[in-house]
Amino acid sequence: MEAGPLTHRENWLRTIEFRNPEWIPCGVGFSPITWNTHRNKLEDLCLRHTLLFSGFQKGGRDFDSFPPYYRPRDTNRDNWGCVWKNELPGLEGMVIEYPLADWSALDTYRPPDPAKYTERGEIDWDAVKRSIAEARKRGDLVGGSGERLFDRLYFLRGFENLMMDFATDDPHLPKLIDMLWEHERKMVGMWLDIGVDVVSFHTDIGTQQALMISPEKFRIYLKPMFKDIFQMCRRAGAHVALSSDGCLLEIVDDLIECGVSVHDPQVRACTLDGIEKAYKGKMCINLDLDRQLFPFATPDQVREHVREGVERLALPEGGLMLQAGIWGGDVSLENIEALCQAMEDYCLSGAPER
Repeated sequence: MEAGPLTHRENWLRTIEFRNPEWIPCGVGFSPITWNTHRNKLEDLCLRHTLLFSGFQKGGRDFDSFPPYYRPRDTNRDNWGCVWKNELPGLEGMVIEYPLADWSALDTYRPPDPAKYTERGEIDWDAVKRSIAEARKRGDLVGGSGERLFDRLYFLRGFENLMMDFATDDPHLPKLIDMLWEHERKMVGMWLDIGVDVVSFHTDIGTQQALMISPEKFRIYLKPMFKDIFQMCRRAGAHVALSSDGCLLEIVDDLIECGVSVHDPQVRACTLDGIEKAYKGKMCINLDLDRQLFPFATPDQVREHVREGVERLALPEGGLMLQAGIWGGDVSLENIEALCQAMEDYCLSGAPER
């Protein structure tokens, strides 16, 4: 008797664990400004691509409503005391006030309690447990959020201040990192106590050419925290998904040692050559397709971009996922259509409908 098709959860786990998945997991995401720009036509596009947008229903979007952190000219204070400001509707802004810009505030500063608060809201852990239990019964992949790591440090200190801290080995820096480290351990521990398949972390640490700090400084100051928290997840049976923009090629082996299961290298920053050399066969790649290409390419060029990524990086045993973020209103519907069709053709041909 032949076994039935893999569930999406099992296929995802096979991909990340190099256990011969049946298709390449992939996804396309749209920002609020993209929905605001294309509106009903984008809904119709999603309905045409059911492998990518399973369960999507027309009329479920409010094209003109933006979450607080995506509203133009709004300022908002998150639960860490960082003040954010937006300039464009539908895109997240930037931090403009840093609660630890002056080191004199460090001794009395307290991070939010992870038992009660997320970065920007409140959390009901009993409700989270119920939701995860229901998802597990359905056979869904279940995950938790480790929120931000390195980027939280420059949100608290200010980017220039933090760069100088690393450059001068400021004696306050270890205490700041230890504070974040302790917070992360508490929060991640609660996710692991519930039982999740994967914990996701965000830690933008790269520019388009290199790391924001030297690899040596990363290994001295950040790697011990990364390794402790990520190995904590792995010992509990949970995978580690790391999202970090920019070129991280110099520390890929360090990330593997720390316990990262999957990372999302950016094509433009790392190049396919760099990704193939540093990642392929060693750590699962969640390839971040070139969002800077999408507004200017032809549909054929978009399709070729997807095809080349799959051709260069896919292995029969797995280790490849693809993601595409459409973050602005400047990508044509024709290019979005080409992107979605290419994803379905090159990645999802073996995936069952959900």
